[in-house]
Amino acid sequence: MNINDKLNWDFTTTQKVLSQISTVEKFQGKWEVLERSETSFLKELRHIATIQSIGSSTRIEGSRLSDEDVRKLLKNIQINDLKTRDDQEVIGYWETLELILENAADIPLSERFIFQLHALLLKYSDKDDRSRGAYKNLPNRVVATYPDGSEKTIFDTTAPHLVQKEMSELIEWTNYSLTNQTIHPLIIIATFVYEFLSIHPFHDGNGRMSRLLTTLLLVKQNYYFVQYVSFEHAIEDHKKEYYQKLMECQSKRGTERELIGSWVVFFLDRMKALSIRLEEKLSRVSYNGEYLTDRQKQIVELLKSGVAMKLGDVSRALPEFSIHTLKKDLQKLLELQIIQKMGNGKGTSYRFDILKDD
Repeated sequence: MNINDKLNWDFTTTQKVLSQISTVEKFQGKWEVLERSETSFLKELRHIATIQSIGSSTRIEGSRLSDEDVRKLLKNIQINDLKTRDDQEVIGYWETLELILENAADIPLSERFIFQLHALLLKYSDKDDRSRGAYKNLPNRVVATYPDGSEKTIFDTTAPHLVQKEMSELIEWTNYSLTNQTIHPLIIIATFVYEFLSIHPFHDGNGRMSRLLTTLLLVKQNYYFVQYVSFEHAIEDHKKEYYQKLMECQSKRGTERELIGSWVVFFLDRMKALSIRLEEKLSRVSYNGEYLTDRQKQIVELLKSGVAMKLGDVSRALPEFSIHTLKKDLQKLLELQIIQKMGNGKGTSYRFDILKDD
């Protein structure tokens, strides 16, 4: 069945797709302004999103590491001491994601580069010495792994001898469609992810690769905001639905009834959620926000450095205001959840809370 034929969904699905795309594109239109006006904390925001992406994507595949575990591991990387499978997968995912975020414009969607990314993803995984950077030579399945360690087969995948042909066709269709611009790029990317997962071209790492390639394609299509809010985290939050939509569409694979509208709607819903989440984070300290006085905005600017400050520190930095007034402002900013408090009594300090997880 031709890939384009799988997009011939019903009117209701079309309306959902259009509505979700509209929300994402409205945010995309605001993004350049937001990015320019909030550069002082975007670097740290991306760091937090990267940790969430690594943690979520590896947990979807069965890892037990929390985001805090990932943060500690990245802070104290000892490449020669990656003894556990979870640690090996985290570092591999981190290096591959960083490569993509730093070089997306120069990474074409090609079989060669997909092999290279896969080899890097599994670089530290001991059991994958023979299978990294090469298509599978044995059949495999899409298996959902749940927190209790149980597994459930979602669907069977493309036979090994057909993988090279189907991957070549998918890559060609994706590149042609993105260049030709007759289909919206978000629909094309959602379709690529579905087809990639259906083919499941590698022995291991397919789920993680699908999410890395999602980020690559989104950034290449100028959806730069995905660097600052985790797509993988949005998937993990709806893991059950993620597998349900894949299974629902895949159950008809290879027939004329294989329409993938429900999967595309799910994918776009997650993109919509990302844009809303990031806009809410940014709006907390928007300089156009009516709820902040100029004095309160100055306090926020002080705390954007990322360094925790006590009331006395804020007072010394803003000597033109009384310490009593500044104390009231800090309380107001706490109530608005723009900053957070650490410690108690004389040891109380404050820090910027734009990175607080939703």
